[in-house]
Amino acid sequence: MSSIRKKFELHGRNYIVTGGAMGIGFAITKDICEMGGNVAVIDLRETPLEDVYGLAKTFNVKTSYHQADVSDEKSLQAGFAKAVEALGRLDGIVTAAGIAIDKPYTDQKWEEVNKVIQVNSIGTFFSGQLAVQQMKKQGTPGSVVMIASITSHVNLPGYRMAGYNMSKGGVRMLSKALSAELGPSKIRVNSISPAFIETNQTRTAREYTSKAAGDLMNTAPPLGRIGTPDEVSPAVIYLLSDASAYTTGADILISGGIHTGRGGDYDMC
Repeated sequence: MSSIRKKFELHGRNYIVTGGAMGIGFAITKDICEMGGNVAVIDLRETPLEDVYGLAKTFNVKTSYHQADVSDEKSLQAGFAKAVEALGRLDGIVTAAGIAIDKPYTDQKWEEVNKVIQVNSIGTFFSGQLAVQQMKKQGTPGSVVMIASITSHVNLPGYRMAGYNMSKGGVRMLSKALSAELGPSKIRVNSISPAFIETNQTRTAREYTSKAAGDLMNTAPPLGRIGTPDEVSPAVIYLLSDASAYTTGADILISGGIHTGRGGDYDMC
């Protein structure tokens, strides 16, 4: 029986993280590096918001950054090819690139919803496909982790995100479908569903929503606070590592308990 510590280690393994320039994606990138893995980040930004390159020196691993738009076929393919070239081979991918809109259903415009679907759903679909094609070409096992959302399970109180909910519901279902299809190839596919997490995206949401809706991020979860990116990323390490060797088709909720009900409703207990 192998050591539990060794099961979580990623030494010598190579991963791509889409949307890894900041927020949850960067926390995932950092944790992979700390566990000994090499990472190629694909992100829309021309340069990373966080110090992706500094991780290489800090943890004695390889990191690279490749600008690409996951919602554009040619851009994604070009960025992915450069990422694989930088890594040499591939052991898995984390699809963390995503965008959101919060508007009444009747006000959400065609182009806005289409962009959300293109980035969140189509971008995830084809980023994952490229990774699976590469791992099959290598003839090696691997792990695909898709970042879904609590909104693929329940509607968040105070928020009107029908287009986003639809896109992330598709991501969660995609991971389940692929887990069955790719299991015989020893490629595991799982998803993670975060709720309110402190990122640039949620900070912007607080600026453009009512104070009451913004406050819900800290009051609605039963744990009574918003989460942090480094409370999401450890679950990714589990799903990438040998610790989850018999886990596929799963979705891990990281929500502060909000999927069970609003914490404030139980203040009298």
